[in-house]
Amino acid sequence: MVGDPMTSRDRILARVRSALSDVPRGEGPEDFTVPREYERTRTGPDVVELLVDRLVDYKALVHQVDDIGNAVDEALARRGARRLAIPAGVPSSWLGESEVIRDEPPLPNVELSGFDGVLTGCAVAIAETGTIILDAGPEQGRRALTLVPDYHLCVVRRDQIVRTVPEALERLDPTRPLTWISGPSATSDIELNRVEGVHGPRTLEVLITP
Repeated sequence: MVGDPMTSRDRILARVRSALSDVPRGEGPEDFTVPREYERTRTGPDVVELLVDRLVDYKALVHQVDDIGNAVDEALARRGARRLAIPAGVPSSWLGESEVIRDEPPLPNVELSGFDGVLTGCAVAIAETGTIILDAGPEQGRRALTLVPDYHLCVVRRDQIVRTVPEALERLDPTRPLTWISGPSATSDIELNRVEGVHGPRTLEVLITP
């Protein structure tokens, strides 16, 4: 007589029971402290230089500037962009001569693609990974605002740049909506052909300021 064949579910559950066989009955996750003495930071190249290197490697456009307003005007002139959407909290000192529309009240999503781009700040930037993180703060706005327009111009202050991911996590509130950006939006199809702009802007330009 042949018994019922073991299903994938049975095999998975058997492995879980085996892995938990030495756990005392009644012990819960809160009864065990997970060691977290991993490396949180380290020394190395200047974080600004490292971030620039990583962003360029991701095909982002990067400039170190002193005057944000002039730098924004110059960036938009190079691109021929005239009409920008901006979060409600972007300072007026960042704005030059271009036409800007504040996302207050929120612009209809269907209209966002009609803008030449979006200008935002950021919450923190990670030098080692070339990642810029937005947390929907006043200078960053809601997620749709930065994902729909095809061009994202982002201002990063030097004091917002950290070296490692653990350092960035210590500055972030996990309850906020976080958007992690590593270069222009890109993905690869089944044949590994790179396709840019599928889930966000095809051009990311970063202004690093004092």
